[in-house]
Amino acid sequence: MTNIPYKIYLEESEMPRQWQNIRAFMKELPDPMLNPATMKPCTAEDLAPVFCDKLIEQELNDIDPYIDIPQPVLDFYHMYRPSPLVRAYNLERELNTPAHIYYKFEGNNTSGSHKLNSAVPQVYYAKEQGITQVTTETGAGQWGTAMAMACGFFKMDLTVYMVKVSAEQKPYRKAIMETYGAKVIPSPSNTTEVGRKILSQYPETGGSLGCAISEAVEKARQNDNCRYVLGSVLNHVTLHQSIIGLETQIALDKYGIQPDMIIGCAGGGSNLAGLITPFICQRLQGKNNIRFIAVEPASCPSLTRGRYAYDFGDTGRTTPLLKMYTLGSGFIPSPNHAGGLRYHGMNPILSKLYHDGYLEARAVEQSKVFAAAQTFIRAEGTLPAPESCHALKVAMDEAIRCRETGEAKTILFGLTGTGYFDLAAYQAFNEGKMTDYIPTDADLQPGFASLPQV
Repeated sequence: MTNIPYKIYLEESEMPRQWQNIRAFMKELPDPMLNPATMKPCTAEDLAPVFCDKLIEQELNDIDPYIDIPQPVLDFYHMYRPSPLVRAYNLERELNTPAHIYYKFEGNNTSGSHKLNSAVPQVYYAKEQGITQVTTETGAGQWGTAMAMACGFFKMDLTVYMVKVSAEQKPYRKAIMETYGAKVIPSPSNTTEVGRKILSQYPETGGSLGCAISEAVEKARQNDNCRYVLGSVLNHVTLHQSIIGLETQIALDKYGIQPDMIIGCAGGGSNLAGLITPFICQRLQGKNNIRFIAVEPASCPSLTRGRYAYDFGDTGRTTPLLKMYTLGSGFIPSPNHAGGLRYHGMNPILSKLYHDGYLEARAVEQSKVFAAAQTFIRAEGTLPAPESCHALKVAMDEAIRCRETGEAKTILFGLTGTGYFDLAAYQAFNEGKMTDYIPTDADLQPGFASLPQV
């Protein structure tokens, strides 16, 4: 079809009223989350001191294919959703490719990213349970900002442990979180026992998401009226993010468009899982043959170089054990990595799909990622988040391959947010100061050595 607009918008009435649960469609489920004290599958009672009850129910749900979105969450969603699906005509011309390139844009809210899709229901469920305060971690800052927005709206106290190197690189992220009323603490810090322990071992560390998670979980456990919330990795987060893919599917169906490949950046896995949800569910039923590609940073390559094993979700080894592709909870990314996606492991659902051959994975260096961003900015006019640019880079690679082969494939990628809080990284690239770091096998070995014996 030739009369496809630049932007495909949905009416509010077309926005999905339910999330879709990938686990209910899987022929073989991921291995269960384990209680590290008993080495038995986690029960709701095991998780209750840390997570809200409704989120635990969703986390363990492998039966219901669809789960209703509460009306107060829908009301909040309507402030910024449905989000547009964009045909990148100018990028296609710039690349001189016969490929059709589409991106689902999730940056049209103050947090600048898709993270708000899960922050809103998580805070809503906490409020409904009578919880008065929540804790969380943030790496590049999108999740912390989204949580600050949601907590400001629902009048909930929030403490954010922000990876120290990110807090230093992105002070304005900290500022906007504090404007919404959040307390932001660079991690590792001296405010928790695990933070003090990590600082004693690695006094110069720039921190990691694993460190920040440990601190946030410790703080949540200290107060019966406090719970911990997580912005990626876990099943209930991918459930909430399914609204991205469901909207995308509705928009594509309007114009009879069928993607040949769907590409997403992958750190903990939430945006990628959300984007592919309805399409991978169809694939699991034998209804399509779409290629699904996860793109991760070469400096934190959990899928492409990690091990499929049980591991802790945090550096302090306080969380349940997850079966996932991981670099080991002791892995800390290089401080020069500015592109986000710095978590040591991958969502168990995506890990299982990758292990079973439904998902491809590629790792790219950050200098190439920012070069792709520069091409995109000049062609399409939007400054993308560095995380999104990982998916963009591979989408451009595939479009160039179409130019070489003459194939007019349809490429869909996730533009997870904007990069206006990431200008220090863009400045480093513009000034030629950005360097690439690819860990050697020896660099990865300490992280693998930290894997629990299960």
